[in-house]
Amino acid sequence: MKRETPFDDDKLREECGVFGIFGHEDSAAHTVLGLHALQHRGQEAAGVVSYDGERFNAYRSMGLVADTLTSEHVVNSLKGMSAIGHVRYSTTGETILRNVQPLFAEFSSGGFAIAHNGNLTNAWQVRKRLVEGGSIFQSTSDTETIIHLIATSGGASLTDRFISALRQVVGAYSLVALTKDMMFGVRDPLGIRPLVLGKLDDVYCLASETCAFDILGAEYIRDVEPGEIVQITRDGLTSIKPFPRVRPRPCIFEYIYFARPDSVSVGGSVYNVRKNIGKELSREAPVDADLVVPVPDSGTPAAIGYSQESGIPFELGIIRNHYVGRTFIEPADNIRHLGVKLKHNPNRAELKDKRVVLVDDSIVRGTTSIKIVNMVRQAGAKEVHMRIASPPTIHSCFYGVDTPEREKLLAAKMTVEEMARHIGVDSLAYISMDGVYRAVGEARRMAGGPQYCDACFTGDYPVPLVDHEGGDSRAQLSLLAER
Repeated sequence: MKRETPFDDDKLREECGVFGIFGHEDSAAHTVLGLHALQHRGQEAAGVVSYDGERFNAYRSMGLVADTLTSEHVVNSLKGMSAIGHVRYSTTGETILRNVQPLFAEFSSGGFAIAHNGNLTNAWQVRKRLVEGGSIFQSTSDTETIIHLIATSGGASLTDRFISALRQVVGAYSLVALTKDMMFGVRDPLGIRPLVLGKLDDVYCLASETCAFDILGAEYIRDVEPGEIVQITRDGLTSIKPFPRVRPRPCIFEYIYFARPDSVSVGGSVYNVRKNIGKELSREAPVDADLVVPVPDSGTPAAIGYSQESGIPFELGIIRNHYVGRTFIEPADNIRHLGVKLKHNPNRAELKDKRVVLVDDSIVRGTTSIKIVNMVRQAGAKEVHMRIASPPTIHSCFYGVDTPEREKLLAAKMTVEEMARHIGVDSLAYISMDGVYRAVGEARRMAGGPQYCDACFTGDYPVPLVDHEGGDSRAQLSLLAER
Protein backbone atom coordinates (compact mmCIF):
# COMPACT_ATOMS: atom_id res chain seq x y z
CA MET A 1 0.00 0.00 0.00
CA LYS A 2 1.06 3.58 -0.57
CA ARG A 3 2.67 5.03 2.52
CA GLU A 4 0.82 7.79 4.33
CA THR A 5 2.73 10.91 5.28
CA PRO A 6 2.31 12.55 8.68
CA PHE A 7 1.16 15.76 6.99
CA ASP A 8 -1.12 14.04 4.49
CA ASP A 9 -3.84 16.56 3.69
CA ASP A 10 -6.53 13.89 3.61
CA LYS A 11 -7.93 14.91 0.24
CA LEU A 12 -9.34 13.01 -2.68
CA ARG A 13 -6.67 13.11 -5.36
CA GLU A 14 -6.94 13.15 -9.11
CA GLU A 15 -4.62 10.53 -10.48
CA CYS A 16 -3.01 12.33 -13.38
CA GLY A 17 -2.88 15.01 -16.03
CA VAL A 18 -2.09 14.78 -19.74
CA PHE A 19 -0.73 17.19 -22.33
CA GLY A 20 0.13 17.00 -26.03
CA ILE A 21 1.26 19.33 -28.81
CA PHE A 22 1.69 18.54 -32.52
CA GLY A 23 3.90 20.32 -35.03
CA HIS A 24 5.87 22.81 -32.90
CA GLU A 25 9.65 23.13 -32.97
CA ASP A 26 9.74 23.50 -29.18
CA SER A 27 7.29 20.67 -28.52
CA ALA A 28 9.21 19.13 -25.60
CA ALA A 29 9.74 22.43 -23.79
CA HIS A 30 6.07 23.35 -24.25
CA THR A 31 4.99 19.94 -23.00
CA VAL A 32 7.13 20.31 -19.89
CA LEU A 33 5.59 23.73 -19.25
CA GLY A 34 2.10 22.31 -19.76
CA LEU A 35 2.81 19.52 -17.30
CA HIS A 36 4.14 22.04 -14.80
CA ALA A 37 0.77 23.81 -14.94
CA LEU A 38 -0.95 20.45 -14.38
CA GLN A 39 1.31 19.42 -11.50
CA HIS A 40 -1.58 19.55 -9.02
CA ARG A 41 -3.14 16.58 -10.85
CA GLY A 42 -0.21 14.24 -10.20
CA GLN A 43 2.88 14.71 -8.05
CA GLU A 44 4.62 11.35 -7.89
CA ALA A 45 6.03 10.95 -11.40
CA ALA A 46 6.20 12.61 -14.80
CA GLY A 47 7.15 11.69 -18.34
CA VAL A 48 7.39 12.98 -21.91
CA VAL A 49 7.63 11.17 -25.27
CA SER A 50 8.55 13.13 -28.41
CA TYR A 51 9.02 12.26 -32.09
CA ASP A 52 11.77 13.86 -34.19
CA GLY A 53 10.92 12.50 -37.64
CA GLU A 54 13.10 9.43 -37.28
CA ARG A 55 12.69 8.09 -33.78
CA PHE A 56 10.70 8.45 -30.59
CA ASN A 57 12.49 9.91 -27.58
CA ALA A 58 11.34 9.35 -24.01
CA TYR A 59 12.15 10.53 -20.52
CA ARG A 60 10.28 9.32 -17.45
CA SER A 61 11.14 9.85 -13.82
CA MET A 62 9.79 9.74 -10.31
CA GLY A 63 9.20 13.14 -8.75
CA LEU A 64 7.88 16.59 -9.60
CA VAL A 65 8.15 18.16 -13.04
CA ALA A 66 10.46 20.91 -11.78
CA ASP A 67 12.80 18.33 -10.28
CA THR A 68 12.85 15.86 -13.18
CA LEU A 69 12.00 17.35 -16.57
CA THR A 70 13.16 20.96 -16.62
CA SER A 71 16.92 20.54 -17.01
CA GLU A 72 18.46 21.61 -20.32
CA HIS A 73 19.86 18.10 -20.77
CA VAL A 74 16.43 16.45 -20.49
CA VAL A 75 14.62 18.94 -22.73
CA ASN A 76 17.36 18.74 -25.38
CA SER A 77 17.15 14.95 -25.37
CA LEU A 78 13.46 15.14 -26.29
CA LYS A 79 13.93 16.30 -29.86
CA GLY A 80 11.09 16.62 -32.30
CA MET A 81 8.13 18.62 -33.53
CA SER A 82 5.54 16.71 -31.50
CA ALA A 83 5.31 15.46 -27.92
CA ILE A 84 2.91 14.18 -25.28
CA GLY A 85 3.35 14.15 -21.51
CA HIS A 86 1.87 12.87 -18.29
CA VAL A 87 1.95 13.65 -14.57
CA ARG A 88 0.99 10.79 -12.30
CA TYR A 89 -0.41 10.14 -8.86
CA SER A 90 -0.80 6.47 -7.96
CA THR A 91 -3.65 5.07 -5.90
CA THR A 92 -2.47 1.87 -4.26
CA GLY A 93 0.48 -0.39 -4.92
CA GLU A 94 4.11 0.41 -5.37
CA THR A 95 5.07 3.52 -7.30
CA ILE A 96 7.57 2.20 -9.83
CA LEU A 97 9.17 3.57 -12.98
CA ARG A 98 7.62 0.97 -15.29
CA ASN A 99 4.18 2.44 -14.53
CA VAL A 100 5.20 6.01 -15.37
CA GLN A 101 3.59 7.28 -18.56
CA PRO A 102 3.46 7.93 -21.46
CA LEU A 103 3.66 4.24 -22.30
CA PHE A 104 5.24 3.30 -25.64
CA ALA A 105 4.95 0.36 -28.03
CA GLU A 106 6.12 -0.56 -31.52
CA PHE A 107 3.34 -1.69 -33.85
CA SER A 108 3.74 -2.92 -37.41
CA SER A 109 2.74 0.59 -38.48
CA GLY A 110 5.37 2.22 -36.25
CA GLY A 111 5.73 3.63 -32.77
CA PHE A 112 2.78 4.54 -30.56
CA ALA A 113 2.88 6.48 -27.27
CA ILE A 114 -0.13 6.97 -25.01
CA ALA A 115 -0.95 8.86 -21.80
CA HIS A 116 -4.15 8.27 -19.84
CA ASN A 117 -6.19 10.04 -17.19
CA GLY A 118 -8.91 7.89 -15.68
CA ASN A 119 -9.67 4.27 -14.91
CA LEU A 120 -10.93 1.37 -17.00
CA THR A 121 -13.47 -0.50 -14.94
CA ASN A 122 -13.22 -3.70 -17.00
CA ALA A 123 -9.42 -3.67 -17.20
CA TRP A 124 -8.92 -6.75 -15.04
CA GLN A 125 -11.16 -8.92 -17.18
CA VAL A 126 -9.71 -7.58 -20.44
CA ARG A 127 -6.17 -8.07 -19.18
CA LYS A 128 -6.94 -11.63 -18.09
CA ARG A 129 -8.28 -12.45 -21.57
CA LEU A 130 -5.29 -10.86 -23.28
CA VAL A 131 -2.77 -12.70 -21.10
CA GLU A 132 -4.54 -15.99 -21.75
CA GLY A 133 -4.23 -15.19 -25.45
CA GLY A 134 -0.47 -14.69 -25.21
CA SER A 135 -0.06 -10.98 -24.49
CA ILE A 136 2.88 -10.09 -22.26
CA PHE A 137 2.40 -7.04 -20.05
CA GLN A 138 5.26 -4.82 -18.93
CA SER A 139 3.37 -2.73 -16.36
CA THR A 140 0.49 -2.98 -13.92
CA SER A 141 -1.29 -0.01 -15.51
CA ASP A 142 -4.71 -0.46 -17.09
CA THR A 143 -3.50 1.88 -19.85
CA GLU A 144 -1.40 -0.97 -21.22
CA THR A 145 -4.56 -2.96 -21.96
CA ILE A 146 -5.40 -0.36 -24.62
CA ILE A 147 -2.02 -0.92 -26.28
CA HIS A 148 -2.55 -4.69 -26.40
CA LEU A 149 -6.09 -4.27 -27.71
CA ILE A 150 -4.79 -2.09 -30.54
CA ALA A 151 -2.13 -4.67 -31.35
CA THR A 152 -4.67 -7.49 -31.52
CA SER A 153 -7.55 -5.60 -33.17
CA GLY A 154 -8.41 -5.78 -36.84
CA GLY A 155 -8.66 -2.67 -38.95
CA ALA A 156 -7.33 -1.16 -42.15
CA SER A 157 -5.62 1.73 -40.34
CA LEU A 158 -4.23 2.52 -36.91
CA THR A 159 -7.20 4.80 -36.34
CA ASP A 160 -9.58 1.91 -37.04
CA ARG A 161 -7.65 -0.32 -34.65
CA PHE A 162 -7.63 2.38 -31.99
CA ILE A 163 -11.41 2.73 -32.27
CA SER A 164 -11.81 -1.05 -32.11
CA ALA A 165 -9.72 -1.12 -28.91
CA LEU A 166 -11.75 1.67 -27.29
CA ARG A 167 -14.99 -0.15 -28.05
CA GLN A 168 -13.73 -3.04 -25.93
CA VAL A 169 -13.03 -1.02 -22.78
CA VAL A 170 -15.41 0.39 -20.19
CA GLY A 171 -14.65 3.22 -17.81
CA ALA A 172 -13.63 6.85 -17.53
CA TYR A 173 -10.74 8.11 -19.61
CA SER A 174 -9.15 10.96 -21.44
CA LEU A 175 -6.22 9.99 -23.62
CA VAL A 176 -3.53 11.64 -25.68
CA ALA A 177 -1.60 9.44 -28.08
CA LEU A 178 1.23 10.09 -30.53
CA THR A 179 2.36 8.30 -33.68
CA LYS A 180 4.95 9.28 -36.25
CA ASP A 181 2.45 11.34 -38.23
CA MET A 182 -0.49 12.17 -35.98
CA MET A 183 -1.71 12.93 -32.47
CA PHE A 184 -4.97 11.68 -30.97
CA GLY A 185 -7.10 13.13 -28.22
CA VAL A 186 -9.89 10.93 -26.86
CA ARG A 187 -12.56 11.38 -24.22
CA ASP A 188 -14.81 8.65 -22.82
CA PRO A 189 -18.43 8.60 -24.03
CA LEU A 190 -19.76 10.14 -20.80
CA GLY A 191 -16.97 12.73 -20.63
CA ILE A 192 -16.23 11.85 -17.00
CA ARG A 193 -12.58 12.81 -17.29
CA PRO A 194 -11.73 16.20 -18.81
CA LEU A 195 -9.79 17.01 -21.99
CA VAL A 196 -9.55 20.39 -23.73
CA LEU A 197 -8.35 21.52 -27.14
CA GLY A 198 -6.21 24.59 -27.69
CA LYS A 199 -4.15 26.30 -30.34
CA LEU A 200 -0.75 27.98 -30.15
CA ASP A 201 -0.51 30.09 -33.31
CA ASP A 202 -1.40 27.46 -35.93
CA VAL A 203 -0.45 24.44 -33.81
CA TYR A 204 -2.98 22.29 -31.92
CA CYS A 205 -2.47 21.20 -28.33
CA LEU A 206 -4.42 19.05 -25.87
CA ALA A 207 -4.53 19.17 -22.08
CA SER A 208 -6.46 18.04 -19.04
CA GLU A 209 -7.15 21.68 -18.11
CA THR A 210 -7.09 25.10 -19.72
CA CYS A 211 -4.49 26.41 -17.23
CA ALA A 212 -1.90 24.41 -19.24
CA PHE A 213 -2.69 26.62 -22.25
CA ASP A 214 -2.35 29.83 -20.27
CA ILE A 215 1.28 29.16 -19.40
CA LEU A 216 2.06 28.82 -23.12
CA GLY A 217 -0.03 31.72 -24.31
CA ALA A 218 -2.19 29.26 -26.24
CA GLU A 219 -5.86 29.85 -27.02
CA TYR A 220 -8.52 27.62 -25.50
CA ILE A 221 -10.69 26.46 -28.41
CA ARG A 222 -13.18 24.08 -26.82
CA ASP A 223 -13.60 20.93 -24.77
CA VAL A 224 -13.05 17.67 -26.58
CA GLU A 225 -16.60 16.35 -26.63
CA PRO A 226 -17.62 13.25 -24.69
CA GLY A 227 -17.10 10.24 -26.94
CA GLU A 228 -15.07 12.26 -29.46
CA ILE A 229 -11.72 11.37 -31.00
CA VAL A 230 -9.77 14.31 -32.40
CA GLN A 231 -7.11 13.29 -34.90
CA ILE A 232 -4.45 15.92 -35.54
CA THR A 233 -2.10 15.73 -38.53
CA ARG A 234 -0.13 18.19 -40.64
CA ASP A 235 -3.33 18.71 -42.62
CA GLY A 236 -5.30 19.85 -39.58
CA LEU A 237 -7.87 18.39 -37.22
CA THR A 238 -10.46 15.70 -37.90
CA SER A 239 -13.26 14.93 -35.46
CA ILE A 240 -14.44 11.32 -35.21
CA LYS A 241 -17.44 10.25 -33.12
CA PRO A 242 -17.52 6.45 -33.15
CA PHE A 243 -19.70 5.87 -30.08
CA PRO A 244 -23.48 6.07 -29.64
CA ARG A 245 -24.45 9.46 -28.24
CA VAL A 246 -25.38 9.42 -24.55
CA ARG A 247 -26.05 12.09 -21.96
CA PRO A 248 -22.65 13.41 -20.73
CA ARG A 249 -21.75 13.02 -17.04
CA PRO A 250 -18.52 14.98 -16.41
CA CYS A 251 -17.03 14.67 -12.92
CA ILE A 252 -18.54 17.33 -10.65
CA PHE A 253 -15.53 17.13 -8.33
CA GLU A 254 -13.48 18.93 -10.99
CA TYR A 255 -15.45 22.03 -10.03
CA ILE A 256 -15.27 21.34 -6.29
CA TYR A 257 -11.60 20.50 -5.90
CA PHE A 258 -9.57 18.84 -8.68
CA ALA A 259 -9.24 21.57 -11.29
CA ARG A 260 -7.09 24.61 -10.71
CA PRO A 261 -9.35 27.59 -9.89
CA ASP A 262 -8.02 29.55 -12.89
CA SER A 263 -9.14 26.82 -15.32
CA VAL A 264 -12.34 26.69 -17.32
CA SER A 265 -14.29 23.44 -16.92
CA VAL A 266 -17.25 22.47 -19.09
CA GLY A 267 -17.32 26.05 -20.33
CA GLY A 268 -17.49 27.69 -16.88
CA SER A 269 -14.98 29.40 -14.59
CA VAL A 270 -13.92 26.99 -11.84
CA TYR A 271 -13.17 29.90 -9.51
CA ASN A 272 -16.63 31.42 -9.96
CA VAL A 273 -18.35 28.08 -9.42
CA ARG A 274 -16.43 27.58 -6.17
CA LYS A 275 -17.44 31.03 -4.97
CA ASN A 276 -21.04 30.21 -5.91
CA ILE A 277 -20.80 27.01 -3.89
CA GLY A 278 -19.71 29.09 -0.90
CA LYS A 279 -22.67 31.42 -1.39
CA GLU A 280 -25.10 28.50 -1.59
CA LEU A 281 -23.50 26.99 1.51
CA SER A 282 -23.98 30.26 3.40
CA ARG A 283 -27.67 30.32 2.47
CA GLU A 284 -28.17 26.67 3.42
CA ALA A 285 -26.09 26.64 6.61
CA PRO A 286 -25.83 30.13 8.16
CA VAL A 287 -24.09 30.66 11.48
CA ASP A 288 -23.58 33.63 13.78
CA ALA A 289 -19.81 34.17 13.72
CA ASP A 290 -17.04 36.78 13.58
CA LEU A 291 -14.76 35.41 10.85
CA VAL A 292 -14.84 33.17 7.78
CA VAL A 293 -11.53 31.34 7.49
CA PRO A 294 -10.59 29.02 4.61
CA VAL A 295 -8.64 25.81 5.08
CA PRO A 296 -5.96 26.68 2.52
CA ASP A 297 -5.70 26.50 -0.30
CA SER A 298 -8.61 24.45 -1.61
CA GLY A 299 -11.21 26.03 0.68
CA THR A 300 -10.37 29.63 -0.25
CA PRO A 301 -12.78 30.40 -3.15
CA ALA A 302 -15.75 28.84 -1.32
CA ALA A 303 -14.84 30.77 1.83
CA ILE A 304 -14.80 34.00 -0.18
CA GLY A 305 -18.29 33.18 -1.45
CA TYR A 306 -19.51 32.30 2.04
CA SER A 307 -18.16 35.60 3.36
CA GLN A 308 -19.67 37.65 0.54
CA GLU A 309 -23.12 36.09 0.97
CA SER A 310 -23.16 36.12 4.78
CA GLY A 311 -21.48 39.48 5.34
CA ILE A 312 -19.09 37.87 7.83
CA PRO A 313 -15.51 39.15 7.27
CA PHE A 314 -13.07 36.90 5.43
CA GLU A 315 -9.64 36.48 7.01
CA LEU A 316 -6.62 34.26 6.43
CA GLY A 317 -6.73 32.67 9.85
CA ILE A 318 -4.58 29.73 8.73
CA ILE A 319 -1.36 30.20 6.80
CA ARG A 320 -0.09 27.38 4.59
CA ASN A 321 3.58 26.54 4.18
CA HIS A 322 3.91 25.90 0.44
CA TYR A 323 7.44 24.55 0.75
CA VAL A 324 6.67 21.29 2.54
CA GLY A 325 7.53 18.68 -0.04
CA ARG A 326 8.50 15.07 -0.31
CA THR A 327 11.72 15.78 1.59
CA PHE A 328 9.69 14.92 4.67
CA ILE A 329 8.20 11.72 3.30
CA GLU A 330 9.65 9.74 6.22
CA PRO A 331 10.42 12.25 8.96
CA ALA A 332 12.30 11.35 12.09
CA ASP A 333 10.16 10.10 14.94
CA ASN A 334 10.93 13.17 17.02
CA ILE A 335 9.12 15.46 14.55
CA ARG A 336 6.40 13.04 13.46
CA HIS A 337 4.04 14.40 16.13
CA LEU A 338 4.12 17.85 14.50
CA GLY A 339 1.76 16.47 11.85
CA VAL A 340 -0.35 19.13 10.23
CA LYS A 341 1.80 21.95 11.66
CA LEU A 342 4.40 21.17 9.00
CA LYS A 343 1.87 22.43 6.48
CA HIS A 344 -0.44 24.86 8.33
CA ASN A 345 0.05 27.46 11.03
CA PRO A 346 -2.63 29.50 12.82
CA ASN A 347 -2.75 33.26 12.44
CA ARG A 348 -3.26 33.77 16.17
CA ALA A 349 -3.86 37.52 16.06
CA GLU A 350 -6.94 36.96 13.87
CA LEU A 351 -8.31 33.88 15.64
CA LYS A 352 -8.03 34.82 19.32
CA ASP A 353 -11.43 35.22 21.02
CA LYS A 354 -13.28 34.90 17.69
CA ARG A 355 -16.20 32.74 16.58
CA VAL A 356 -14.75 31.14 13.46
CA VAL A 357 -16.37 29.54 10.41
CA LEU A 358 -13.85 27.14 8.85
CA VAL A 359 -14.59 26.42 5.17
CA ASP A 360 -13.07 23.39 3.47
CA ASP A 361 -13.84 21.59 0.23
CA SER A 362 -14.39 18.10 1.66
CA ILE A 363 -13.88 15.70 4.54
CA VAL A 364 -12.54 12.27 3.60
CA ARG A 365 -11.16 10.39 6.61
CA GLY A 366 -11.38 13.41 8.88
CA THR A 367 -7.85 13.07 10.23
CA THR A 368 -6.64 16.46 9.07
CA SER A 369 -9.91 18.17 10.04
CA ILE A 370 -9.39 17.09 13.65
CA LYS A 371 -5.88 18.58 13.66
CA ILE A 372 -6.98 21.82 12.00
CA VAL A 373 -9.84 22.34 14.44
CA ASN A 374 -7.60 21.61 17.42
CA MET A 375 -5.01 24.05 16.08
CA VAL A 376 -7.60 26.82 15.69
CA ARG A 377 -8.91 26.24 19.22
CA GLN A 378 -5.39 26.32 20.65
CA ALA A 379 -4.93 29.66 18.90
CA GLY A 380 -7.74 31.05 21.05
CA ALA A 381 -10.90 30.72 18.96
CA LYS A 382 -14.04 30.84 21.14
CA GLU A 383 -16.16 28.78 18.74
CA VAL A 384 -15.32 26.73 15.66
CA HIS A 385 -17.98 25.98 13.06
CA MET A 386 -17.06 23.94 9.99
CA ARG A 387 -18.77 24.30 6.62
CA ILE A 388 -17.98 21.88 3.78
CA ALA A 389 -18.24 22.95 0.14
CA SER A 390 -19.32 19.51 -1.08
CA PRO A 391 -21.92 16.95 0.01
CA PRO A 392 -20.73 14.12 2.29
CA THR A 393 -18.34 11.75 0.50
CA ILE A 394 -19.91 8.37 1.23
CA HIS A 395 -18.89 6.23 -1.76
CA SER A 396 -15.57 5.28 -3.37
CA CYS A 397 -14.67 6.48 -6.85
CA PHE A 398 -13.69 3.92 -9.49
CA TYR A 399 -13.20 6.41 -12.31
CA GLY A 400 -9.67 7.67 -11.79
CA VAL A 401 -9.74 9.29 -8.36
CA ASP A 402 -7.81 8.06 -5.35
CA THR A 403 -10.53 7.30 -2.79
CA PRO A 404 -10.27 5.23 0.38
CA GLU A 405 -12.38 2.11 0.73
CA ARG A 406 -15.90 3.06 1.79
CA GLU A 407 -15.43 1.87 5.36
CA LYS A 408 -12.65 4.47 5.75
CA LEU A 409 -14.82 7.38 4.60
CA LEU A 410 -15.94 9.26 7.69
CA ALA A 411 -19.32 10.26 6.25
CA ALA A 412 -20.10 6.64 5.35
CA LYS A 413 -19.99 5.53 8.97
CA MET A 414 -21.15 8.57 10.97
CA THR A 415 -24.02 11.03 10.92
CA VAL A 416 -23.23 14.73 10.55
CA GLU A 417 -23.82 15.21 14.28
CA GLU A 418 -21.47 12.33 15.11
CA MET A 419 -18.83 13.77 12.78
CA ALA A 420 -19.12 17.16 14.45
CA ARG A 421 -18.38 15.57 17.83
CA HIS A 422 -15.58 13.46 16.34
CA ILE A 423 -13.87 16.44 14.69
CA GLY A 424 -14.46 18.68 17.71
CA VAL A 425 -16.47 21.52 16.16
CA ASP A 426 -19.41 23.43 17.59
CA SER A 427 -21.35 22.76 14.39
CA LEU A 428 -20.80 21.03 11.06
CA ALA A 429 -22.76 21.38 7.83
CA TYR A 430 -22.31 20.29 4.21
CA ILE A 431 -23.75 21.87 1.09
CA SER A 432 -26.60 19.81 -0.36
CA MET A 433 -26.36 18.02 -3.67
CA ASP A 434 -29.00 20.35 -5.07
CA GLY A 435 -26.97 23.31 -3.78
CA VAL A 436 -23.92 22.18 -5.75
CA TYR A 437 -26.00 21.86 -8.90
CA ARG A 438 -27.44 25.32 -8.37
CA ALA A 439 -23.89 26.66 -7.98
CA VAL A 440 -22.76 25.20 -11.32
CA GLY A 441 -25.92 26.48 -12.97
CA GLU A 442 -27.68 23.18 -13.63
CA ALA A 443 -30.91 21.65 -12.39
CA ARG A 444 -29.92 18.51 -10.53
CA ARG A 445 -32.14 16.20 -12.49
CA MET A 446 -33.53 16.87 -15.90
CA ALA A 447 -35.18 14.37 -18.23
CA GLY A 448 -32.72 11.50 -18.38
CA GLY A 449 -30.97 12.01 -15.06
CA PRO A 450 -28.14 14.01 -13.43
CA GLN A 451 -25.95 16.31 -15.51
CA TYR A 452 -22.70 15.28 -13.78
CA CYS A 453 -21.06 12.22 -12.31
CA ASP A 454 -21.68 12.59 -8.58
CA ALA A 455 -21.19 8.93 -7.62
CA CYS A 456 -18.88 9.70 -4.67
CA PHE A 457 -21.80 11.55 -3.07
CA THR A 458 -24.82 9.59 -4.31
CA GLY A 459 -23.59 6.11 -5.23
CA ASP A 460 -25.08 6.61 -8.71
CA TYR A 461 -22.29 5.08 -10.82
CA PRO A 462 -22.90 5.99 -14.49
CA VAL A 463 -20.43 3.44 -15.91
CA PRO A 464 -20.66 -0.25 -14.95
CA LEU A 465 -18.05 -1.39 -12.41
CA VAL A 466 -17.39 -4.57 -14.36
CA ASP A 467 -14.33 -5.82 -12.47
CA HIS A 468 -15.63 -4.77 -9.06
CA GLU A 469 -19.13 -6.15 -9.48
CA GLY A 470 -17.82 -9.26 -11.18
CA GLY A 471 -16.28 -10.45 -7.94
CA ASP A 472 -12.68 -9.35 -8.40
CA SER A 473 -11.31 -7.66 -5.33
CA ARG A 474 -10.85 -3.91 -5.07
CA ALA A 475 -7.13 -4.61 -4.71
CA GLN A 476 -7.14 -6.10 -8.20
CA LEU A 477 -9.13 -3.18 -9.56
CA SER A 478 -6.84 -0.69 -7.84
CA LEU A 479 -3.77 -2.47 -9.14
CA LEU A 480 -4.89 -1.64 -12.63
CA ALA A 481 -5.56 1.98 -11.71
CA GLU A 482 -1.91 2.78 -10.98
CA ARG A 483 -1.05 5.87 -12.95
